[in-house]
Amino acid sequence: MHLDTANIVGLTGSALMVVAFAYSNLAKVMNLVLFNLLNLIGAIMLGASLLVHFNVASFALEIVWAVIALFGLGKALIARKRT
Repeated sequence: MHLDTANIVGLTGSALMVVAFAYSNLAKVMNLVLFNLLNLIGAIMLGASLLVHFNVASFALEIVWAVIALFGLGKALIARKRT
């Protein structure tokens, strides 16, 4: 594997998503804004790297992942405003 910019961006995005997953399993109290933001940024970074090294299945997954994270982020921000 050649460690070009696209791979570095993709690996960083993957790391953010793994951090979010670990956080969701280890945190005593979930901060849903943080959780969804990490997932959204990670999915965007992975999606960007896939534009260089394209894989349709992975790209489709990242689109769905980003949409769900965006929805969750919006829901968490609305809930935060209410409190």
